[in-house]
Amino acid sequence: MNAYLKSLYKTTSQISMRTMLFVWLLIVIFPFLWMTIISFRDPIDAFSSTPTLFTNYTLDNFYKVWIIDEFYMKFVNTIIITFGVVVLSLSTGCLAAYALSRYSGALGFWLLICALVFRALPYTSLLPAYKIVFHELGLLDSYGTLVIVLVALNQPFTIWMLRSFFASIPKDLDEAAMVDGCGRISAFFRVIMPVMWHGVITTGLFSFLLAYNDFIVSSQLLSGDKQTVVSTLSIYMNADDDPFLLMQGIAGAVSIMVPLIFIVLFFQKQIVAGLTQGAVK
Repeated sequence: MNAYLKSLYKTTSQISMRTMLFVWLLIVIFPFLWMTIISFRDPIDAFSSTPTLFTNYTLDNFYKVWIIDEFYMKFVNTIIITFGVVVLSLSTGCLAAYALSRYSGALGFWLLICALVFRALPYTSLLPAYKIVFHELGLLDSYGTLVIVLVALNQPFTIWMLRSFFASIPKDLDEAAMVDGCGRISAFFRVIMPVMWHGVITTGLFSFLLAYNDFIVSSQLLSGDKQTVVSTLSIYMNADDDPFLLMQGIAGAVSIMVPLIFIVLFFQKQIVAGLTQGAVK
């Protein structure tokens, strides 16, 4: 009898968890599905009180925003900036995180605390200083300026995350490599980094998402033809009195989410392996 009750309880718990997971999934995915559906509709059909789901679909919204409004140029700007942020963040972050993971003094601890405090500051409190300095130097509306600022703002997160990965690698591996004839730098690149690829990919993906989805910094430091997709979409989304412009913004928003979905699906194994390797610890 007890075994039957335990089995029944276990089965009921599993069904309840699956039901809750399914409901949660519906809640999470519903906004994206709804945006995707109405992005293929005319404004009249999309905002109709009696919408139909299987007729009157069109690609006009995507054509107008991507081709006529040259939204693809903003996407190119975003890729350039995101690539620069990821490369610079990982290049400097790996070296800093490795050094801090192997340094046992108090200075390393306080450096990490200072980085954490800097990361906790709101962007809006730092942007005026950045904007004034870059304006005086004539460096506004520059890809390099935005890349440097985004790296500076997000580097504490990158260092903390990478340090947890490096800390999970035993120091004996470094010592064994140096016993075999490697120097400290050679051991880092030839022995430690091959073991760290899951962590690098995981951290790189988070850096990519932070740069790709940034709105506050990019909208303040870039303007005109050099704006990113997220800052450009705000113009469409604020056009409440123009349903046609709003529909183009929805089409653009759906478009820029598609690459993120494919990137996460492509790197899902590395992400899971990286998180279980050290980030959660």
